[in-house]
Amino acid sequence: MKPNDLPQFDTAALRAKDAAHHLHPFTDTQSLNAAGSRVIVRGEGVRIWDSEGNEIIDGMSGLWCVNLGYGRQDLVDAATRQMQTLPFYNAFFKTTTAPAAELAALLPQVAPPGFNHVFFTNSGSEGNDTIIRLVRRYWDLMGQPQRKTIISRHNAYHGSTLGGASLGGMSGMHEQGDLPLPGITHIDQPYQLQHGQPGESAHDFGLRAAGWLEAKILELGADKVAAFIGEPVQGAGGVIIPPASYWPEIQRICDQYGILLISDEVICGFGRLGTWFGCQHPHIDSRPDLITFAKGVTSGYLPLGGVLVGERVAKVLIEQGGEFHHGFTYSGHPTCCAVAIANVKALRDEGVVERVATDTAPYLKAQFATLADHPLVGDVDSLGMVAGLVLYKDKASRTLFPAKLGVGYVCRDHCFRNGVVMRAVEERMIIAPPLVMSHDDIDEMIRRIRRSLDDTLSGLRAQGLV
Repeated sequence: MKPNDLPQFDTAALRAKDAAHHLHPFTDTQSLNAAGSRVIVRGEGVRIWDSEGNEIIDGMSGLWCVNLGYGRQDLVDAATRQMQTLPFYNAFFKTTTAPAAELAALLPQVAPPGFNHVFFTNSGSEGNDTIIRLVRRYWDLMGQPQRKTIISRHNAYHGSTLGGASLGGMSGMHEQGDLPLPGITHIDQPYQLQHGQPGESAHDFGLRAAGWLEAKILELGADKVAAFIGEPVQGAGGVIIPPASYWPEIQRICDQYGILLISDEVICGFGRLGTWFGCQHPHIDSRPDLITFAKGVTSGYLPLGGVLVGERVAKVLIEQGGEFHHGFTYSGHPTCCAVAIANVKALRDEGVVERVATDTAPYLKAQFATLADHPLVGDVDSLGMVAGLVLYKDKASRTLFPAKLGVGYVCRDHCFRNGVVMRAVEERMIIAPPLVMSHDDIDEMIRRIRRSLDDTLSGLRAQGLV
């Protein structure tokens, strides 16, 4: 697409309106308003364009969600047909809609075995709030109401509602919200750069990191612990890929103490790792009782989330639970469900998930690994269509830059200037591109990332910081 093909926008006017009225998520509003927002106006395939005509490869799939890429007419048509027929009706008062019922039956076809029930929400945050309610209701019905505590991990991200932010382990969110809520506690994340010991193998570190869960269970008392929640790969925390020994040991511990295992698949679900859900990937290999999903279920075209409820929990809730006092106006929103049906069928019928596993992800892994020769770059790693690297001041001594320099954010800004979206999480630079990337798209994305790393290095050298 050429810049002249874009609709014409008054960027200055839009920035002024945005600054005057729009409070952005996770943003220093004063700082943003001084610089001015980037106005994105169009998307096609794996690329987006801003209001000034700049073409950008979207290395983050919007926000981990545009799995099928931009401009899918089949998803637009699914929304249009449903809105013309029945744009909205609720799932209260003993009613349903055709799309909600159809999607509820479709999801078990792609979910791990034993997941035959779904509770719909509008987002992953609401899904994890629902998880808290489901877990505590389950243990009440099991005659063990003292089992209330849910264990999560530091630097995990499970949403931004009070419940989701409490489950998450982001210190900044906890400090501003007087969180976590009671009954939620955390263990350290399986990040070897942060918690590894000299000479320790990845396998041994994974087992030791998983052991922190058992230690916390014993500290609290196994009869007080309800569940453990984790992302198969931590996303917003910086694409923290645990060693292959980690999740099987977590599963063993959950089984030993009878606690529920929750897999937050808001990012890893719907093909991101080359399997329908992250827990199915051989590197993860876990058997959760509950699965949170969102994002990729509609490829981000409309908001939808939910919880897949395994038979262990569903059987008790259905047969013993009576009314579950929980829900949302837009639970099972028919237009969102219609788009999700079209999206899931496209992922399935076009073989996207299988292609990620056998072709796209291996190619991305190989090309992303070439960045390891850059003077700033170490610890290059990927799994499926997520990847991350560490920016080092000195690779040989594994010395990081001082956090106050914000080197990752400097690199992120160079990435945008060079036409690629790459996210910064402290010392880590991460990507999660659309699943439909071609080899040529990946090659061009890597070229732009390398150029941005070069620009970052040049700036650091000019300041005498390397």
